[in-house]
Amino acid sequence: MKAIICTKYGSPEVLVLKEIEKPTPKDNEILVKIHATTVASGDIRVRSFNSPLLLWIPMRLVLGLRKPRKPILGVELAGEIEKIGKNVKRFKKGDRVFAMTGMNFGAYAEYISLPEDGTVALKPDNLTFDKAAAIAFGGTSALYFLRKGKIQKGQKVLVYGASGSVGTSAVQLAKYFGTDVTAVCSTANVDWVKALGADHVIDYTKEDFSIRKERYDLLIDAVGKCSRTVGRKVLTPKGRFVSVEGQGIAKVRTEDLLFLRELIEKKFFRPVIDRCYPLEQIREAHRYVEKGHKKGNVVITLVHDNHS
Repeated sequence: MKAIICTKYGSPEVLVLKEIEKPTPKDNEILVKIHATTVASGDIRVRSFNSPLLLWIPMRLVLGLRKPRKPILGVELAGEIEKIGKNVKRFKKGDRVFAMTGMNFGAYAEYISLPEDGTVALKPDNLTFDKAAAIAFGGTSALYFLRKGKIQKGQKVLVYGASGSVGTSAVQLAKYFGTDVTAVCSTANVDWVKALGADHVIDYTKEDFSIRKERYDLLIDAVGKCSRTVGRKVLTPKGRFVSVEGQGIAKVRTEDLLFLRELIEKKFFRPVIDRCYPLEQIREAHRYVEKGHKKGNVVITLVHDNHS
């Protein structure tokens, strides 16, 4: 099967398309034919290894000293189950699923074996594989940080970096939870971020949100670029500040995927896709995401042939 191998840490050029052995599912695993994955921030951080100096040694010990210990990156996917292990009960051959692999990575390939009890669920019927692949990372991360911030109905919530994968999800989920949502983004993204449900949108190229008189009960820094000191200026006395900075990949549960699927099927939530690239153009996709201006998600599509 085809897979993208991260041969060492560095620029997108370290990503190489190779033919490797197709995995065989264990008794408790499902074999998924992957139709789509994404370029998430976790993929970029591992490939480029741009961790702060203080984290350099411990992170290298976790990820691998000279190159990633798990060379096939990709933290989320959507696809079809081709084979199941003899002990699998939750799924059957032919089921269409979406999943989060997290720090196990592995989605930059034509196939992947996943544990039946992993973070995997039947995909929403009303979404294509491309869109289903763009649910898990942003959606579950946003849920994690909203819960960490103890979101409550009636609060005023500010989402800083509202146009990225986590930000677009946070805006929609915060609105679903019954809050008044203010989104911070650039000029080009104002109208469509408002269309996602934001009650108010601040264009950071024209206005500094930190000097406004408005105060918020919760500030979600969805891109890791807002300092706690700045964030505290716009919070109420008991307001909370949460940031993706230094969090890695948020811990998620299968229940989170099921919750997101329900919201999508009821049209309360939708994944946002900026661009799609074929697997063979993974380097170009990484270069684009690394610029830091993507809207929502960048999806990688896979086309299978009879020899996969």
